[in-house]
Amino acid sequence: MKQPKVVTIGLGYIGLPTSALIAANEIPVHGVDISQHVVDTINAGKIHIVEPDLDQAVASAVKAGFLKADTKPVEADTYLVVVPTPFKGNFEPDISYVQAATEGIIPLLKEGDLYIIESTSPVGTTEKMMDLIFSKRPELKDKIYLAYCPERVLPGNVMYELVHNDRVIGGVNDQSTEKALAFYAHFVKGELHATNARTAEMCKLTENASRDSQIAFANELSLICDKADINVWELIKLANKHPRVNILQPGCGVGGHCIAVDPYFLTADFPMESRMIAQARETNNYKSFWCADKIREARKEFKLKNNREPKIALMGLAFKPNIDDLRESPAKYIVQRVLQDANDEEYFIVEPNIKEHNIFKLTDYKEAAEKADIIAFLVAHDEFKDIGALEAKTVLDFCGIVK
Repeated sequence: MKQPKVVTIGLGYIGLPTSALIAANEIPVHGVDISQHVVDTINAGKIHIVEPDLDQAVASAVKAGFLKADTKPVEADTYLVVVPTPFKGNFEPDISYVQAATEGIIPLLKEGDLYIIESTSPVGTTEKMMDLIFSKRPELKDKIYLAYCPERVLPGNVMYELVHNDRVIGGVNDQSTEKALAFYAHFVKGELHATNARTAEMCKLTENASRDSQIAFANELSLICDKADINVWELIKLANKHPRVNILQPGCGVGGHCIAVDPYFLTADFPMESRMIAQARETNNYKSFWCADKIREARKEFKLKNNREPKIALMGLAFKPNIDDLRESPAKYIVQRVLQDANDEEYFIVEPNIKEHNIFKLTDYKEAAEKADIIAFLVAHDEFKDIGALEAKTVLDFCGIVK
């Protein structure tokens, strides 16, 4: 392994692809993760997550000696913090992972180093970490560079988007911004937009709160259309013929570690000013309750009509189509809620993108569709679009499979 130039802390859905991309440009990368399993998997040239083209990128980078994983950081020139930022209590942002990652590298920092946070963070986090670093290492004040640069990639297309998407980069001062811009220019072909750290932090939260609000509008429409006996998919298709209207597709809620989480970072810090954002979160959370209730209603109707318990297929657990990521997944929540008051019905739980689950017994999607009386489409996976004849089934389409 060559002397590492970059240390990435966090080797998950963003940290690992980012590490592999940097290493592909022949920049030595030392990736850090708290999981020994993750570290061992990567050092064997394999991956622990599903993401197209990532397996090849990691295998090549490890083989060429530009990527190594470990549970501890080492001295480098650039440090990237790419750890989770969940929330705690009443949807309050938890930056303890960012702080722990930062504390882990403070002893290693030296004059001229670049420190970048990529983790989604509340406004002011980069400055807080700067104060933390300088409180422990006052001699480094004005001698290292600190910046914030959020990722904005789509799971399932991460390796392409890391290279080609524009990036917003904000330093704690102009010199830090320039240093970070120069770093990303090594491997990003999209345009690099310079700003300050607080604006870059806010930009990430704004993007996802905007998406959440747009999805909430579509989900609210689906609730109205259900009561009004209108096909919401047809309605949206027709409304979108207007040259200045672009309504998104409804689903069974909003999941993932970005859109379902980031708006809370704004509502926690700016409760009076973010009432529309808070309402959008409530609407999207309620949609999952509503879908679970619809499945229960269909179950009761079937039993009354046929004098037996139905066989029910619950199609999808991931938070969006064609990925294996179950974080904050509304589909997973719906499955849990439906099973909570299950009686003697037989359930087929389907997720074609994972081999097994530690709670649910998984069934092949074709077998589930064939055996079930009620089919509830929770995620629009490609496999589900080719299932075929559904005429004899009760179909609950929450994600536009049938349309």
